[in-house]
Amino acid sequence: MNEPLSFVHPTADSPWGTYLSQIDRVVPYLGRLARWTETLRRPKRTLIVDVPIEMDDGTIAHYEGYRVQHSLTRGPGKGGVRYHPDVTLEEVMALSAWMSIKNAAVNLPFGGAKGGIRVDPKRLSMKELEKLTRRYTSEIGIIIGPTQDIPAPDVNTNAQIMAWMMDTYSMNVGGTATGVVTGKPIHLGGSLGRVKATGRGVFVTGREAARRLGLNLDGARVAVQGFGNVGSSAAELFGQAGAKIVAIQDHSGTIRNEQGFDLADLMPHVHEAGGVGGFKGGEAMHGEEFWDTPCDILIVAALEGQITADRARRIRAKLVLEGANGPTVPSADDILADRGVLVVPDVICNAGGVTVSYFEWVQDFSSFFWTEDEINVRLDKIMVGALKNIWDTADHHKISLRTATFAVACERILSAREERGLYP
Repeated sequence: MNEPLSFVHPTADSPWGTYLSQIDRVVPYLGRLARWTETLRRPKRTLIVDVPIEMDDGTIAHYEGYRVQHSLTRGPGKGGVRYHPDVTLEEVMALSAWMSIKNAAVNLPFGGAKGGIRVDPKRLSMKELEKLTRRYTSEIGIIIGPTQDIPAPDVNTNAQIMAWMMDTYSMNVGGTATGVVTGKPIHLGGSLGRVKATGRGVFVTGREAARRLGLNLDGARVAVQGFGNVGSSAAELFGQAGAKIVAIQDHSGTIRNEQGFDLADLMPHVHEAGGVGGFKGGEAMHGEEFWDTPCDILIVAALEGQITADRARRIRAKLVLEGANGPTVPSADDILADRGVLVVPDVICNAGGVTVSYFEWVQDFSSFFWTEDEINVRLDKIMVGALKNIWDTADHHKISLRTATFAVACERILSAREERGLYP
């Protein structure tokens, strides 16, 4: 009997519920491999850890942390670590599963993993943040490693946090292990091009999709939800291609400019103010109005579950690019498809980050580093090739790009599972 997981109770539109729905939709296209699909519905390993630290005022605080390894069939686990007050085990499970699909879709030699701590990092001092990171790393150190599971930055984590993780793990194993994390500072074995890699991947897949639609990027109107590393990097690249960024929403506010924002003025404001809110080069609008913005391309680069059924009915774009993980709930997916809106799914659209993380991991093993131009050329080639393969699958089966991406990825994962067999 295949008993359901006892420790999580997903709803239809929750992250894990969304993932399970996506798996259900791909089963008819897996042929003989369908007998193995239950392995995709169950994380291989789930670790919940207590993270106690001494605060600056001498009190002791406890935080809950997670590391989930969804699949290690095709290689070591790979996936980021996020610090956010809304992190839950179910969310991390879904994110780890999407990493399995993403890595397989781009044909990287990784499985899927993800980690997180339920914390608001903005309320911690730098010293407290370092203590939190080091204690968390020590707690999950029993399952991570350069050939086991390789964390990376995600929401509210960055190169400094990766440096603390690498140092902590290295001290515990008695030798410098640069390959235990990616997204590190350059002088600690990081890769050139890594910071903007996810946004570059969004641009590359968006460029290819626009070409398929006959949409000229020069003069195209682009709306961006989420203006952190991914959204801002993608916006800059679309701007360089001649597109106009006409609306932006982030945690600090929502602004629009029908003539297109001057990104050279906007970016310094974002760095100084911490968000787009208050920028004088645009008009402020109510948050929900963002979804009514007339545009050609909509980039969603914030958190999961942002495109609901109601918002899907209001979106006025021809092309949706998922820079975030799991931003579209299944019911909204169906509505967008019925309306003829093309969606490039997260599991291929935002795979640029993990692709350059793979480059970093390889460079760390060989102690030989590539130039940024070499990184970008390799990234472009891999992303274009992977998207073409997915598009061919979609055309062959007459299915959406999302289901086609899952079909390609699940076939690779389950073929490896079948060939490896079950031990013992």
